[in-house]
Amino acid sequence: MQPTEAVLDSHERIGTLLEALPYIQRFAGKTIVIKYGGNAMEKADLSDKFAQDVVLLKLCGINPVIVHGGGPQINNLLARLGVKSEFIDGHRVTGDAEMEAVEMVLSGDVNKKIVAQIARAGGKAVGLSGRDGGLARAERHSLEKPEGTKTVHVDLGRVGTVKPEGVNIEVLAALKQGGFIPVIAPVAFDAAGNSLNVNADTMAGAIASALCAEKLLLLTDTSGVMHEGKTLTRLTPSDVKKLKQDSVISGGMIPKTDCAVAAVENGVNAAHIIDGRVPHALLLEIFTDTGVGTMIIR
Repeated sequence: MQPTEAVLDSHERIGTLLEALPYIQRFAGKTIVIKYGGNAMEKADLSDKFAQDVVLLKLCGINPVIVHGGGPQINNLLARLGVKSEFIDGHRVTGDAEMEAVEMVLSGDVNKKIVAQIARAGGKAVGLSGRDGGLARAERHSLEKPEGTKTVHVDLGRVGTVKPEGVNIEVLAALKQGGFIPVIAPVAFDAAGNSLNVNADTMAGAIASALCAEKLLLLTDTSGVMHEGKTLTRLTPSDVKKLKQDSVISGGMIPKTDCAVAAVENGVNAAHIIDGRVPHALLLEIFTDTGVGTMIIR
């Protein structure tokens, strides 16, 4: 007697669960930090699946920490206010008006929407920014650019960089103890208490390093680090250095890989650059043998 299609489908589902089992056992009790942005956050069907993934990770005993972006939403608000956005090498020049818009969008709008999505999926999330509880202290960030025979410093305004030692992990430990999923807006504070705009990748990397997280996952709108049309699935920091020298890694992938390398060199076991356009990308990367992106390990 031949098995029915329904029985075959059930066996396939069981096979998927069994494939996930060793990963669930390995990562139970561990912390993973997720940088959430791009299409995964902007498209309703993908954002709902992301929330489901995060809740499932928590139910499996894994502790997710989310750091989100919100660049397009900030651009939209500034455009409505008649403020022109200016970028230098991918960094938003942030004056007082821009900073007010950044906080309104990131802390007041995007953050709370993500918390609500996780709640709808059955999870418990708490939204905060780097200013809450002194979570993230930053230093002002400026760019160095060559100009003729000299190097000049370019002031970006209220833009900051967070280092691992600037992260107050006690805040996150308290949320973990209460069973909550932290959802963090990338706004930090400086020594004078002023708010600073921080790149979400940088913030996620610093938090992952401070927590000695098992993994840092950067959701992007690409399939990871690509070479000759194929995704490079496993790299080391020395591989990344060579690929940059050979211009295989270029453009917007440079800061992503730099962030990932810095994380693994500061205590994170593995950093992943994954394709957030793939439904359930988090689960596929963490719980399957193949994954959906590039993993960088020490």
